[in-house]
Amino acid sequence: MPGGPVGTGGPDRPALREREPEIASAAEAVRAVCRRVEERGDIALGELLLYVGPAGLGKTSLLTEARRLAKHAGCTVLFARGGEQRRNEPFHVVRQLLQPALAELSASERDEVFGSWFDIVGPAAGLLPPAGRLDPQGVRDGLDFVLIQLLRRRAPLAVMVDDLHWADPESLGWLAGFTVRSRELPVLLVFACRDEFPDGVAEFRQTIVGRADRLHELRPLQPASVADLVRAALGDAAEDAFCRHVWAVTGGNPYETAELLREVRNQRLDPVETNAGQLRELAADAMGMTLGHWVEKLGPGTLRFAWAASLLGTGIRQDLAGAICAQGPDAAADSVRELRRHRVLTSTADGRLEFVHPLIASSIYQSMPPATRTGMHGMAATEVENAGLGLLAASRHLLETHPEGDDEIVRKLRLAAAEHLAIGAPEAAVRCLRRAMSEPPDDEDRAAVLYELGCSALLTDPAATVNQLRLALDEKYGLTPELRVDATFRLAQALAHSNRLGEAAAVCADEAARTAAGPGRRRLEVAQFMFETFQAEEPDGPDRSRRLAEYSRHLPGDDGLTAAVSVLRCWDLVLRGADVTGAMALAESVTDDGRLPASLGWTDTTWGFELPGILGISYLYADRVDRAEALFGEAVLAYQVAGWSGAHLGFALFLMGLLRFRSGALDEAETFLRRALLTAERIAPGIPLQWFAVGVLADTLLARGRPDEAWELARTYDFGPPYPTVMVLPDAPTLYGRLLLAGGDLAGAAEALTAAGAALDARGWRNPVWAPWIGHLALAVAPKDPDRARELAAEAVRRAREFGPGTAVGSTLRLCAAVHDGPSALAMLEEAVHRLADAPNRYEHALALADLGSAVAAAGRPAEARRHLDQALGLAVRCGAHGLADRARAELAGLPAGRL
Repeated sequence: MPGGPVGTGGPDRPALREREPEIASAAEAVRAVCRRVEERGDIALGELLLYVGPAGLGKTSLLTEARRLAKHAGCTVLFARGGEQRRNEPFHVVRQLLQPALAELSASERDEVFGSWFDIVGPAAGLLPPAGRLDPQGVRDGLDFVLIQLLRRRAPLAVMVDDLHWADPESLGWLAGFTVRSRELPVLLVFACRDEFPDGVAEFRQTIVGRADRLHELRPLQPASVADLVRAALGDAAEDAFCRHVWAVTGGNPYETAELLREVRNQRLDPVETNAGQLRELAADAMGMTLGHWVEKLGPGTLRFAWAASLLGTGIRQDLAGAICAQGPDAAADSVRELRRHRVLTSTADGRLEFVHPLIASSIYQSMPPATRTGMHGMAATEVENAGLGLLAASRHLLETHPEGDDEIVRKLRLAAAEHLAIGAPEAAVRCLRRAMSEPPDDEDRAAVLYELGCSALLTDPAATVNQLRLALDEKYGLTPELRVDATFRLAQALAHSNRLGEAAAVCADEAARTAAGPGRRRLEVAQFMFETFQAEEPDGPDRSRRLAEYSRHLPGDDGLTAAVSVLRCWDLVLRGADVTGAMALAESVTDDGRLPASLGWTDTTWGFELPGILGISYLYADRVDRAEALFGEAVLAYQVAGWSGAHLGFALFLMGLLRFRSGALDEAETFLRRALLTAERIAPGIPLQWFAVGVLADTLLARGRPDEAWELARTYDFGPPYPTVMVLPDAPTLYGRLLLAGGDLAGAAEALTAAGAALDARGWRNPVWAPWIGHLALAVAPKDPDRARELAAEAVRRAREFGPGTAVGSTLRLCAAVHDGPSALAMLEEAVHRLADAPNRYEHALALADLGSAVAAAGRPAEARRHLDQALGLAVRCGAHGLADRARAELAGLPAGRL
């Protein structure tokens, strides 16, 4: 293996000298994971052991020793090595880790290990051809699932990666995430890496180093150890001054020391002080960083094979390297023998070739003249593809060729980009398409490549997407009319995801004005309405509502847009708080017994997830929980099956959390919302999904009687002014005012709720469920201005009755009863209980029962109060509303004893 055989001394194995603590740490880590598995079954605390240091300090030898210790202890070991020349090959390290382990499984075991994830993980693991397009987060989640299933069958598990700094970004991103999950799994992670990571993946170093349980930063050997190595290699007669010079020249680097001593032996140099002056020159020769050195040492034919091998990096196939350097089987075999003799190449367990040390591989690669290197990368791309390894493997070589305006190169890079997207590697696709742009493509193809480049970065870099799609739309030769419409819509999506809703709507409006009448133009016009609807602020919301209603009357009804417009109109009516009957008629016209049409599917890219999402929320606010639950459950399933574990699944989890909250299942709501929030954090701070999840989670915590936690959550995520330009569910300014009210800041709450109400009324948004600002404002002003509070309460109830659903009316009556007293308050609470008894929100029903119980107790009717409070207590416990349950218990305890 590279780095020499396992050992603790000797002239050819210096790498483990002065490494006793590091070896002991590996042994203890192995013992610990094995012990925990024996004691706790398949649930054990995992660890990360990390060796860090410059090249040549023995990281590979330590990893080899750790592998030996783990195997001896009965661990299943998964091993991989990053490669300097394979960093642009997505999931290269993942495939090394998984393929040998998966090959040992029976067909039935493999089915169990993959579960429903095979179509998602298979392409990244090299088990399925690329097809379609996968979400990167979904692939990472699928890899987690597969590894966890392997753990359950092969625990304890040791996952070891050498040269982690050269791992491809896709594998490195997954490994960095998996280090978090490994804490509660029977797995030992052992990584070895240099101090510095290449540009583009440097952020992963801190992530991984920060999570290391056992971190060992390797140091060079001391002079005494180097002297021992010198005398072991050259004899006990080696003079102290000579040994000291060896240490000074190599800096105590074990690998460089061994190579220098080998060169000294080859030159038959006596180890005496008078020869010490030649050591520096011999060290330069030993490290072989020049073309002249390698030509002299290997000869031109063998060197050319070595160059081809250096292009391939790791897992080198002799026949493929021979084809790249135009050597037949016999000549290639001769080259390999010579490279073995000079300790340049060695064999791996699977019969392939590998460089004895990464420093040699780098030296060989860097010794190629630039023109030769470029030409050989071109030959490598061709031979890799001819060998049946596909464009995924060939594309990294195409990236290294010089642009020459070759249409065939552009074609291959575009195909490679599509395959990268199909395995969940959008960054690799972007690299290919950027290289295609520099070729450059023909004028007729330039806009299409820019369009593909923009779409490739849509999930990972909205800012880059905006720039590329604008360029594509500005091209002289331009896109086909169909692509132009799609490019505009994708551009608007990217702007919307960047919190630029106004620009998104304007882009669609401008392009629609330039587009010929037909389906494409209508799609852009509807998209304009959609992005305008989602803005938090709009100059004239009521006018847009009128324009939308008028627009719907002139649709032809045969191009799939009618459903989209009906959903927008439904949502518009819901936000306006209009009679819910009309909104539900529109919703039912879109669905088939609650099922979405194909044009509005959760994974359909024509519109995105926003339209089916607001359709489901419209059902929810209308108390049609059955319809909403069917839609939201379908969303979760659709995204899980498709492997879309990023923002799409996060939004679906948020919707399920909102559904559970509106149903009064507060325990389940909190679980779903925290999962949605975790997903949002993995994507980027401050995205709309984070605002949504934090808002409803804060509402849930208030309902559960944990106002301090709700406030802490809001502070942690800066939930407060200034608000995003996208509308938030629930209305963010209203919820912020409610948090102030819950914290006892009546003046601050009144100010915030008044401002929220003014903005909402200006837009014509009067929905009492999404933004119940009036009732809470009534509570905030009641102590100082009870007459105004009652006026506000009357308006809140009027709006709720106008909207219609039982939850809206009942919860508003219950809230506004607090600013009345005597018979009027009792009447409001009695109606609230009656309305909520048939509504789906059990928590609101429990609140109304508790308030009614308190009111009738104050009116001197303890038996009736006990009946209401008992019912409230039972509902509160089932809802997980612990604060309300405690209140009900306390009030029950305070009631006089007596006959019911």
